[in-house]
Amino acid sequence: MLKGDEVIYRACDLFVPAAFEKSINMENAERFKCKVVVEAANGPTTMAAEEIMIKRGVFFFPDVLMNAGGVTVSYFEWLKNIDHTRPGRLTKKWEEKSKLALLKATEKLTGIKMKEIGPEERLLLQGPSELDMVRSGLENVMCDAVKRLIDVSNEKNTDLRTAAFYSAIMRVHNHFLITGSIH
Repeated sequence: MLKGDEVIYRACDLFVPAAFEKSINMENAERFKCKVVVEAANGPTTMAAEEIMIKRGVFFFPDVLMNAGGVTVSYFEWLKNIDHTRPGRLTKKWEEKSKLALLKATEKLTGIKMKEIGPEERLLLQGPSELDMVRSGLENVMCDAVKRLIDVSNEKNTDLRTAAFYSAIMRVHNHFLITGSIH
């Protein structure tokens, strides 16, 4: 029977600190036997501990990336509140009509008459719900962010956390360059 916090030091593939800051620190970094740390909490690893573990070959998915989904969805909600309209409201009917027009064009081109559209088929034709739009937008933003961080990490030969900070600083810097705020 394991006692106290012994369970977190067992050999594993993934360790997910999800509750406390500084759960992984200089005093306990050597005890972790994981291959990957996926930081679900805010700041669960101290810089010193991360350095120790990276030297041992542990890969980190940093909190700044792993928690970005919640921040992104909050941003979508903020945009929705500014516009006073839900995402997709303006395009939902157009999308349904365009899918129906595509089916009719397929019928005309192939000479094959489709069966009558029933309730199940109608579900396939409907435009996206608000939840569909949020999920799609979140997937797009997160996939782009992960790709950008991997590219920066490879280009600069650094870890994902440093790549995230570098990327953010460069985006702010480039914004100021474009707006003429700095020369």
